[in-house]
Amino acid sequence: MHLVRYQSSEGRPIVGVRTGDTVAPLEGIATIAELLRLPLADLQEAVTKTGTALSADGLKWLPPIDGRGEVWCAGVTYERSRGARMEESTEQSVYDKVYTADRPELFQKAPAWRVVTDGEPVGIRVDSGHDVPEPELAVVANSHGEIVGYTICNDMSSRSIEGVNPLYVPQAKLFAGGCALASGIRPAWEVDDPKDLTIDIVIRRGDDEVFTGTTSTAKLIRELQDLIDVLFLPNDFPDGVILATGTGIVPEFAFTLGQGDEIKISIDQLGTLTNTVATGREPFAFLAEQNSEEKR
Repeated sequence: MHLVRYQSSEGRPIVGVRTGDTVAPLEGIATIAELLRLPLADLQEAVTKTGTALSADGLKWLPPIDGRGEVWCAGVTYERSRGARMEESTEQSVYDKVYTADRPELFQKAPAWRVVTDGEPVGIRVDSGHDVPEPELAVVANSHGEIVGYTICNDMSSRSIEGVNPLYVPQAKLFAGGCALASGIRPAWEVDDPKDLTIDIVIRRGDDEVFTGTTSTAKLIRELQDLIDVLFLPNDFPDGVILATGTGIVPEFAFTLGQGDEIKISIDQLGTLTNTVATGREPFAFLAEQNSEEKR
């Protein structure tokens, strides 16, 4: 079962439960934000109340986040990430220190309206030149700071911009098409052990596989609830929050993404996220237009 958002034939966003090849709308819940305002026990009950199921074929899927929802990220939570950041950076020690520090690195990635989903493009900056995807387990927390589900995040990143100076992290991470989420949220109670999930990535350029990688969330050095607790300590998230927990897969330093590359990320029990790379702002003008339409 996955919690999803999809577009009705009239163009209206609907929240539903996808099971296999069918999806059923939730009764009395119009947005993911409404769902994530509920305590965990109430949310579990809410997702059992569905309307008539329909075929999932041909539906337009929307990102599983809306309202005042936000996506945040944790950084340098895998040994591979620490090594890659040190390799690219002129200030190597900061990454080594944060890897073992009590306080994790946390930063805001995107508000709900900037997020793309499966089948939509992801972006690279025109002024970067060295760009990579970062496949990550994403934790979904309700407004009460309870973990209620998991999804897949592609935390797109400019290695060249961050490498010049760690203070450029916002520019290396926050840009058009920089955040993609899979179309579904797997409820937390259906995932046996989120710290034992295999993460795979395949990058295709035309007919060729130009990069593949595999890791496991078992290599994540932070506890998931600890990350959420630190995130909530100074912040309110009235419509919930999604926290990407860092990457354990970083391509070799010589690799960079190019226009048209296809990125496919898979995580056990959660599904897949597939996107094609686009460059610059123009390919993502639809996000602002889509947001305006949903508010009408």
